[in-house]
Amino acid sequence: MPPDSLPHCEANCLPTALTIPALNDVFRCVDQLGPQFEADLVELLRIPSVSADSRSTPDVRRAAQWLVEHLGAMGLPAQLIETPGHPIVYAETRPVPGAPVALVYGHYDVQPPDPLDEWTSPPFEPTVRDGNLYARGATDDKGQMLTHIKSVQAWLAANETLPLQVKLLIEGEEEVGSEHLEHFLGNNREKLACDCVVISDTAQFARGVPAITYGLRGIAYYELHLQGPSQDLHSGVFGGAVVNPAVVLSQILAAVLDDQGRIQLPGFYEDVVPLGDRERDEFRSLPFDEQAFQDELGVKGLAGESGFSTLERRWARPSFDINGIWSGYQGEGAKTILPARASAKFSFRLVPDQDPKKITAGLRTFLKPLIPQGVAMELVDFHGAPGIAMPIDSHYLKAAADAIEIGFGTRPVFIREGGSIPIVNTFAEELGAEVLLLGWGQNDDNLHAPNEKFSLADFHRGIRASAALWHSLAATKQ
Repeated sequence: MPPDSLPHCEANCLPTALTIPALNDVFRCVDQLGPQFEADLVELLRIPSVSADSRSTPDVRRAAQWLVEHLGAMGLPAQLIETPGHPIVYAETRPVPGAPVALVYGHYDVQPPDPLDEWTSPPFEPTVRDGNLYARGATDDKGQMLTHIKSVQAWLAANETLPLQVKLLIEGEEEVGSEHLEHFLGNNREKLACDCVVISDTAQFARGVPAITYGLRGIAYYELHLQGPSQDLHSGVFGGAVVNPAVVLSQILAAVLDDQGRIQLPGFYEDVVPLGDRERDEFRSLPFDEQAFQDELGVKGLAGESGFSTLERRWARPSFDINGIWSGYQGEGAKTILPARASAKFSFRLVPDQDPKKITAGLRTFLKPLIPQGVAMELVDFHGAPGIAMPIDSHYLKAAADAIEIGFGTRPVFIREGGSIPIVNTFAEELGAEVLLLGWGQNDDNLHAPNEKFSLADFHRGIRASAALWHSLAATKQ
């Protein structure tokens, strides 16, 4: 557990080249306390806070309690807020009249470490190799989340008053869907009121190329079940006379996309906002090597909607994917059957302004004429979330870019992300705040996979960028 009180910095400790007086002492503290910051991260990473595994429930709570005690030792009275699931940790610095309020969101729960035999070192025994710290949760999200706590600690250790109020909201259910966070946000709007939400749970564009993510795709996820005969049939005796649900399923899924990679659901593109010339120019200017991208994925070619680049397809155009498909005999050798059932899981990635409910309605309309007599259909609508895009000319985005340039020594690029983070929409809607997605990780950090890692250099750069962020946001004029 953290000590009863955390150290303060000497006023004349390590020099810095910064010319911003308010940050000089803070950055000296970041440098001086760097080894302790790493030790604290290692201590937190040792706690196997796997939210999806009920056997780890005591450890999930232990991680939450570690944060409460650590924040308390910094002089921030922290709350352990109970939910029907795992607890939420909340703390805040003192209000600063006239200054913006920033809310930091992160999570202390982690993914299961399986498969264990693919880890080079045990997942909950943090190990440093080649400048990287390997452990489950290193970058997703304990390491990235802790950069913001440590930047606040550095301000306080330098005997500085933070130039704005920082609120810290850290949950323990992100990896299992944030089931109780949305309810908490809805019931605590006044407590959580802020001007911007800071989330570091994404990645840089590339090594040495920090990024601000200003847009995310949404998602609509489904499972389709087709039922033919009451049981599997002999394909020789009944084939050609009875509808085969596996064939029907294959025809349906193939019909979703045309030969130009466009989705054929009625009305699907009605709400898709075309990419502007500015964004397309920005995407083209990024240091993206398509051949290296193919080599990294182990593929010989790329595909997608005609008329768009790879980055545009991944970040800013809707897409369709089959996530799983099953039917009939799966065992060794041959078994000549006409299967009774066929099923698939599939999803659409959506862009801002597309409504998942409208997509579901269009999907049902699309499916109806494709289901022949002799086959019954069940469509399961699992979940959906709209995409989101923040205004690229936002004062808060500019302040974040200035801070990252100070922390990383280079100006960040502005990117979108093809994945979905539904809680971002919830923050924007419930709190009416802008969301800053500031990723310190790398694309090869093995999130959710064996040998997850976080660059220690990026950990320290992230702390410096976060410390500079509080200064930059406080200077923002709306």
